Amino acid sequence: MGQHITVTDYNPLWIKKFDEESLLIKDVIADNCIAIYHIGSTSVPGLAAKPIIDIMVVVRSLEKVDDIAEDFSEIGYEYLGEFGIIGRRYLRKGGDERTHQMHIFQADDWNNIGRHLAFRDYMRTHEKERDEYAKIKTALAQKFPYDIDGYCDGKENFVREMEGFALSQFDGTWDKLYIAARKAQYEREISPLIEAGCVSAALLTQKGNIYVGVCIDTACSLGMCAERNAIANMITNGESQIAKMVVVMPDGKAGMPCGACREFMMQLDEGAGEMEVLCDYETKKIVKLKALIPDWWLLYSRRSQL
Repeated sequence: MGQHITVTDYNPLWIKKFDEESLLIKDVIADNCIAIYHIGSTSVPGLAAKPIIDIMVVVRSLEKVDDIAEDFSEIGYEYLGEFGIIGRRYLRKGGDERTHQMHIFQADDWNNIGRHLAFRDYMRTHEKERDEYAKIKTALAQKFPYDIDGYCDGKENFVREMEGFALSQFDGTWDKLYIAARKAQYEREISPLIEAGCVSAALLTQKGNIYVGVCIDTACSLGMCAERNAIANMITNGESQIAKMVVVMPDGKAGMPCGACREFMMQLDEGAGEMEVLCDYETKKIVKLKALIPDWWLLYSRRSQL
C-alpha cells in the first residue's frame, strides 16, 4: 500500500518541528549550509495540510552535498538525488508515512528558491486563496487516500495559477541580498595575523547591482568591516549610491553597521540617509540609515553656511 494521504487542520507545533529538524540538518551540512527555510503548506499559519514538514535548504555547493549523501541516513533521510527537478537534491523521511521532505538548492538557483518563497509568502497573506487551497486538498485527500499521483495532479492547476500570481507580486530583494552575503560568509585564515569572513555584507545599488564583502580582522588596526569591503567593491565597479544593505553576523542573523560604517555611508551621497538597512531577516524589518545616525554633523555644517 502506498503513502496514506491525510489533510489535517493547521498545527502550530509544525513550526517547532521545523526548528528541531533544522538543527539536525545544519549539523550534517555544516559550513556548506547558507540558509534553511520552512516552506510548503505546514509553513502557512491557518492552512490545512498533510502533516509533512517541507524544508528548503540553500547551500554553497551541491557537489559537497552529494559527497555527504550517506550522512543524511544518520538523521533518518533517504537521499533520492534530483528526483524530477534539475538542480535539486530531494530527501524524505518516514517512508510511506512520511514526516519530512527536504529540497536542497544551490545558492545561485534563484528560480527554484524564489518560487518556493513566493508561494509560501503569498499563501500567508491571501486568506481567500488559502481557504480555497485547503478545501481542494481536503477533498482530494478523501478522494485519493492512497494515490499520491492523483492527489498531486488534482491540485496542480491551482498551485501553478497561485504560483504565477505569487511571483508577479513577490519582491525577493532582501532574500537575494541575504543569500549573497551568506554565500561569501565563512571564516578563513589568511595568515597567522589575519582572519576574514566571520561577518559578511551585501548591498544593492540604485542601478540594481549587488556587491558583497566580508570583514577582515588583523592583529593591529588595519582591518576592514564587511560593510566597507562591500562598498569598496561597489566603488571599484563605478557606483556609489546604495539602496539597501544586509549585514550578517556570525550567528546568521542580520546586524547593524558599526558607527564608522554609518558615517562612511552617509558621506557617499546626499540621499544616503534614505538607504534601507535590514534589522531582522525573518520579519523583514528595516530601518533607514538616517535613523541610525540622527542629527548628522554635515547637516549642521550646511546650516551654518546659510
